Amino acid sequence: MSRTATRPRPGDGSRAEERAVAARLSRLDRFLPAWIAASMAGGLALGRLFPRLDTALGKIAIHGTSLPIALGLLLMMYPVLAKVRYAEVGRIAADRRMMAASLLLNWVVGPAVMFALAWALLPHEPAYRSGVILVGLARCIAMVLIWTDLAGGDREMAAVLVALNAVFQVLAYAALGVFYLSVLPRWLGLHAESLSVSMGTIAATVAIFLGVPLVAGFVTRTVGERRRGRSWYEERFLPAVGPLALYGLLFTVVILFALQGRTITSRPLDVARIALPLLGYFALMWTGGFVVGHRLRLPYERTTALAFSAASNDFELAIAVAIGVFGATSGQALAGVVGPLIEVPVLVGLVYVALWARRHVYRAGQDTA
Repeated sequence: MSRTATRPRPGDGSRAEERAVAARLSRLDRFLPAWIAASMAGGLALGRLFPRLDTALGKIAIHGTSLPIALGLLLMMYPVLAKVRYAEVGRIAADRRMMAASLLLNWVVGPAVMFALAWALLPHEPAYRSGVILVGLARCIAMVLIWTDLAGGDREMAAVLVALNAVFQVLAYAALGVFYLSVLPRWLGLHAESLSVSMGTIAATVAIFLGVPLVAGFVTRTVGERRRGRSWYEERFLPAVGPLALYGLLFTVVILFALQGRTITSRPLDVARIALPLLGYFALMWTGGFVVGHRLRLPYERTTALAFSAASNDFELAIAVAIGVFGATSGQALAGVVGPLIEVPVLVGLVYVALWARRHVYRAGQDTA
């Protein structure tokens, strides 16, 4: 994500190298919270100025997703996936502790935590509650790569976890949606919602927003290294395309908030209520992931990848499902849109928490497994 191509590899970290990680961040990276805040404000203003913008943007869509949002997501993901050293993926995936911890946190703990928080904090708001639960079920397949990279984490491991989540997302999202919105509430004597979503719809969404940039990143690295060598690829090509990821992120934020700008600005108390379970979720899941990684004596880089994977969510998928099932003006859709409003600044803040933890929690002897 920074304008330089390399960073300390897993296992080589020291306090000096950790300071170098932050020092090598570009101006765009260092002031990312400010840029995101400005993008949110710009999107909200755009939505207020052009109240029919959502209709106009919705006329051009890729698999039900507005074309501008789709382009922003693809632009956001490609540079990060182009950085992955795919030749190392097989070695990394052999870490069974990491794989088991990630599956447990993402597909057992995460949905259960969001379900509990949604019912505890939104007991009389079924639409918002369902939207928040849908966010909790959508495991991140996009921005976790950005947060891990900014925090100096293991991007190859993050890519493996993203791929793992993508597979489980296709296989499990619809079933988990039915379970947490319909089956489990009935078992507990709570009001149940119904959810009808096509497995094919989810599979196509994942294939587009993860598969396309993943293939492009793999082909780019393979061809680039064969023709020009790894030094040229990592020292010349990656710094040139790296900033595109943050540009894509900021563009996506603007468009998302423009689409529901009027709703968000006219119902601030509802937004605040939706934000409460989301804030609790991101804090609990990131902290839990970091603690689990540390207790397993994973190196800092892998612990960071695990924590951000556990805490991040695929808000785009949650929004798409909420709109497709409940409608674009539904409370479920609003809850989905509030997701990135909370997630983006919180996860950016946790990047700095992770960098602090590397200095103060990890020691030279603990930084390698």
